[in-house]
Amino acid sequence: MPLTSTPLQVKPGRDTNLDMDSPRQGQPGRWVVESFGMTHPGQVRPSNEDQFLTAVLSKALQIQQTSIPQARMQYSDDRGYLFIVADGMGGHQAGEHASTLAVDAIERFVLNTLKWFLHLRGSEGQTLLEEFHTALQQADAKIFQTARVHPELWGMGTTLTMAYSLNQELFVAHVGDSRCYLFRGGELDQITHDHTLVQEMVRRGDLGPEEATHHRLRHVITNVLGSTEPGVLPEVHKVKLEAGDVILLCSDGLSEMVSDQEIAQILRTDVDIHRACERLITVANEKGGKDNVTVILVRYDFDTRRAA
Repeated sequence: MPLTSTPLQVKPGRDTNLDMDSPRQGQPGRWVVESFGMTHPGQVRPSNEDQFLTAVLSKALQIQQTSIPQARMQYSDDRGYLFIVADGMGGHQAGEHASTLAVDAIERFVLNTLKWFLHLRGSEGQTLLEEFHTALQQADAKIFQTARVHPELWGMGTTLTMAYSLNQELFVAHVGDSRCYLFRGGELDQITHDHTLVQEMVRRGDLGPEEATHHRLRHVITNVLGSTEPGVLPEVHKVKLEAGDVILLCSDGLSEMVSDQEIAQILRTDVDIHRACERLITVANEKGGKDNVTVILVRYDFDTRRAA
């Protein structure tokens, strides 16, 4: 189904995030980051319980008084980029509430706690991974405590996959069966692992990958934020980015309906991330749209033109 047939239900990002960082030592030009996100309820579900976020972090100096003619707001060259996809679960809109709480908790952690602007050297990268681990644990506790206060929300939970980049370092934190992919050199690789009963069976060797694709228990999630018991085990990754890389974050509404091979072909065919994002959601709906579907695409590249 074309996206234009239900324009009020499609929730794209308000603006494309296109930023350029100053050149780093040894880089051929400015680091360019372009992102776009979109979510759709699909063809079957009555509501959309997915949430997503794309954000830029920048250091700012607000000048109160000065004798020097200059802008009152000064911004540093350093920028961090944050991307989140959360797929809520629970009846009576509880899933939508859980995914909203999770995204809000991560936003507040990043804004008030994370020392994102540090240049990452040595153990600092590992420290950042540990901080994201803490952020997901705090989000889990927030959802669980909210459900205890509001019995009508009891059992609500959400997957959450987040990616954060600073310069050429990408950090990924993940819980559930939403996914983060790296598209590099025309090939698509899944960075995260699905936290499902079936995937645990595959990892143990009890089930083959082909059997897992259509197994009746493939939707049983073993690790989420919230649900009926506190405690979560986040999965974290660190990746060195290269020029031309594309990062894809998505809910299982995409990965369940569109194969990795089809996703890769769309990304090879359309380098415009707006059109590629729309195409991915359209194909998921054309194949049945059995769940809400959310997609974020992020392209990293160098602008080799000399800065003015």
